[in-house]
Amino acid sequence: MPSHIKKGDIVAVIAGNHRGKQGKVLVAGADRVIVEGVRMVKKHARRSQSLPQGGIIEKEGPIHISNVKLIPAAAQ
Repeated sequence: MPSHIKKGDIVAVIAGNHRGKQGKVLVAGADRVIVEGVRMVKKHARRSQSLPQGGIIEKEGPIHISNVKLIPAAAQ
């Protein structure tokens, strides 16, 4: 089933702990999306060449597509 939400769209979170937040869709999958600045999770990273310091990094986590609503371009 194709989704009405694509990468680059502006969406609003309508359910869950992050209700009311808005952001740009970074990744859109079949049933989950990753929205910029919403559902920030802490991830422990081991030292590597790309991250020589290691430590705790914060990144966005996925949200179910039914919990977001597309904001029309005219309303932005």
